[in-house]
Amino acid sequence: MEGSGRVVEGLPRRIGEGESGSADRPRRLLVIYNPAAGRRSARRLRRCLDRLARLAVPVTLRATAARGDAESFAREAAAGDEFDAVVAAGGDGTTNEVVSGLGDADLALAILPLGTANVLAQEIGLPRDPERLADIAASAPALPVWTGEVISDGAARRFVMMAGIGFDAAVVAGLDPALKRRFGKLAYVAEIVAQLAHHRAVDYRIVCAGETIPVAAAVIAKGRFYAGRFVLAPAARLDAPSLELVLFLRGGRLAVLRYLVAMALGCVHRLKDVRILRAPAATIAGPAGAPVHADGDIVATLPVGLGIAARPLLLIQPG
Repeated sequence: MEGSGRVVEGLPRRIGEGESGSADRPRRLLVIYNPAAGRRSARRLRRCLDRLARLAVPVTLRATAARGDAESFAREAAAGDEFDAVVAAGGDGTTNEVVSGLGDADLALAILPLGTANVLAQEIGLPRDPERLADIAASAPALPVWTGEVISDGAARRFVMMAGIGFDAAVVAGLDPALKRRFGKLAYVAEIVAQLAHHRAVDYRIVCAGETIPVAAAVIAKGRFYAGRFVLAPAARLDAPSLELVLFLRGGRLAVLRYLVAMALGCVHRLKDVRILRAPAATIAGPAGAPVHADGDIVATLPVGLGIAARPLLLIQPG
């Protein structure tokens, strides 16, 4: 699997609605693959590519070598007319980079979940079977969804599923990438325990619709799921041009433990000291330099603004 890509020419197949292909040729795919996803993921990718070859779908494969490569590859694809869709083959971080690279382009996005976690794949109900995933990338419709933005120093970083401040941002900031690659989700568990050991309450301020709200932490959700299949914002919808602000009002170690237990039980949204607001925009202030994550990567430090991208993303989804 070379970074320069492999191309398979073949017969046309059905074009899904909302994509930038045409009915007289197959959907041309750029597959952006993160090799750090591991050997098992490489086997899943190979099965997917073999299925696409049997479907006679033209495929170009590009492997990332460093952070930022996926974004660059997607930006290059968006600037030309060589492809009809980009496939993000990796975890949440790879998907986030590809989305940022696509920007406002009309190029569709498909997801091949290979990494430690891919919450977007859970949100849209993607199957685990690589051959079924190939079928979806090849012919399923591309439907518009609205991404969020973290705005810092005049620059906007997009997120598909969530952004956050407070405890979960501290976990993301403290996570050892090598441990993440080796142990997957267990690395997150270890970092949660480590963060709890020295966690102290921090005061943040959310300004939304003219109201200033003191909070201890916040998750800004675009979809229902968080960290897998945990539900924080049951009313959140990818196709809605709005944010769901999940505000944790109480700080401290015991409060975090209580929120974690409630998340495991699926009842965070029912807690009296959790407030959920729907809004198209907000701002967050707090200790200068406090980290802000988007889709599981640190992308900015406080203060930041939050908003919705000017144009929707075309996301290929199961029918």
